[in-house]
Amino acid sequence: MTAPASKHSAGLGRLIAVALAVFVLTFSLVPLYRIACEKVFGVRLERGASQMATTRAGDGTRTVRVEFDGGVNSKLPWAFHPEQLTMDVVPGELNEAMYFARNDSDRTLVGSAVPSVAPARASGYFTKAECFCFTAQTLQAGEMRDMPVRFIVDPDLPADIKTITLSYTFYKNDALTEQLVPAVAGTAAHAAP
Repeated sequence: MTAPASKHSAGLGRLIAVALAVFVLTFSLVPLYRIACEKVFGVRLERGASQMATTRAGDGTRTVRVEFDGGVNSKLPWAFHPEQLTMDVVPGELNEAMYFARNDSDRTLVGSAVPSVAPARASGYFTKAECFCFTAQTLQAGEMRDMPVRFIVDPDLPADIKTITLSYTFYKNDALTEQLVPAVAGTAAHAAP
């Protein structure tokens, strides 16, 4: 009878090892995502509140022009654009810009925004504190939404960089949009008499 007991304990050991591996992988995804965004795409992600508070303020005499741009991939029937094209900001100060999005289709769609900062070497000095790009956005058919971006330009931005362009491209999130189909169908089925 020791053979089945040893099989069960070996199986339990493997199950625990898999659970631990998944746990470690889950917690390593955030740092890996940050590294990929910063090193591969040149996008610096937000810092925590404690890091934001330690960002030293500039002397207030320098301003940097931030230009805003937005577009959508052809597979996503949305209108998307910045509500203002430029903003002159003081490095070290928190700023807010607004983008506008509208779902022009006849069904609910999920979109994900991919940001980019130009010139690329400025991305290390551009920090987003709040951004619609951090999560997928779901818009009902015809729904309109203002989407804020809160950001800080680091006072250590090299002096020769006078203009930074923040650009977003929205892509259709096929996986999340497809998950909506059963939910919508289920709602319609319950509504039918």
